[in-house]
Amino acid sequence: MRGVDTGGPRPRGARQAVITAGAVLTALGLSVSACGTGGTGARDEGPASGSVAGGAATTASPTGAAPPTSRQRVDAISLVRTDPEVSAAVKRDLKPCVGDEYPVDVSYGNLTGGSANDVVINVMTCGDAVGVGSYVYRENGGRYSNVFRAEEPPVYAEIDRGDLVVTQQVYEKGDSVAYPSGEEVITYRWAGGHFAEQARTRNDYSKVVGGGTPAPAEG
Repeated sequence: MRGVDTGGPRPRGARQAVITAGAVLTALGLSVSACGTGGTGARDEGPASGSVAGGAATTASPTGAAPPTSRQRVDAISLVRTDPEVSAAVKRDLKPCVGDEYPVDVSYGNLTGGSANDVVINVMTCGDAVGVGSYVYRENGGRYSNVFRAEEPPVYAEIDRGDLVVTQQVYEKGDSVAYPSGEEVITYRWAGGHFAEQARTRNDYSKVVGGGTPAPAEG
């Protein structure tokens, strides 16, 4: 089963194509839980379209890592649907957008130092490509276990040179769907059997360039 590029609003910044939206924040009512807490970095892994420890997922390999073999590819849709760590809301909304095309991005890479590539799965909405859930799965004895999840939209996870980078758009009152006020970028690194936060950065977007018009000066 393949993921799809569903279009929708495109926020500013690298790798933010599929995590923009505001209404989903209230509609889904999802919450984040994390086994560790993360930083920033140039995100150069995974599909272009970013929190808890815990099961299985599917495309690009990280810098310096060998690409996954066909035997390493997993059924990302089935894995998310059968994972008890994934919220009922995400499972309920995980439906094909067109034909058998599901709104998921899947990446392979070495995040946990295991003998097989780990799998990063991002689940999105069909209409506006909002990231509603990000998961990392680690292979152990032929089975995949969930070692990380983030379910507070808009969210998107990527592999960056062996680190897990999670990006969350920040909306404030009055923001349009296409122009959030900013983003938080958190970098996690595998240590002691779980992901631990290494750094966190808040980027505020300009309200003048594309995002809105500044209030006129009083005179």
